[in-house]
Amino acid sequence: MTLDVETPERPALSTGVAADEYDDAEVQGDEYRREELAEALDAGAWENAFEKWAADASLDADQWAIVTDLDLIEEFDFFWDSFAGRVGYHAPGLPEDWREREIHPDIDSWGTVSGINAGLTEFGQVVCEVLADEYIDWEAEEVGADDLPDF
Repeated sequence: MTLDVETPERPALSTGVAADEYDDAEVQGDEYRREELAEALDAGAWENAFEKWAADASLDADQWAIVTDLDLIEEFDFFWDSFAGRVGYHAPGLPEDWREREIHPDIDSWGTVSGINAGLTEFGQVVCEVLADEYIDWEAEEVGADDLPDF
């Protein structure tokens, strides 16, 4: 379904957070290139990605209202993962204890919570794809065999 809403302001990328501190990201290295990514987002990647995502978004207008009420978009972070040669991201999400914390009056089911979390994850992935496909042309750093992680 199409989500017909205005494009939100892009997040201020978290320059004070090491990307490997996020539970949902595994990043090697510490050269995150957030300033360059912010420039690409400002040059149109953010708006293009939002329009692409919103054209087929899994969120409805009521769920989007919750996202905006809670300023969840501001919690997104995008960064360069030099080891993997890709743009990585941290997507915000609603906590498992949403009911106990009463974080928003319109959150009334796990379906709402999981739908919002999934939609925001999908959006983060679309932003990364748009950045990689249309705005940046960076290569992964050459890594020697001795520098590979143990699997």
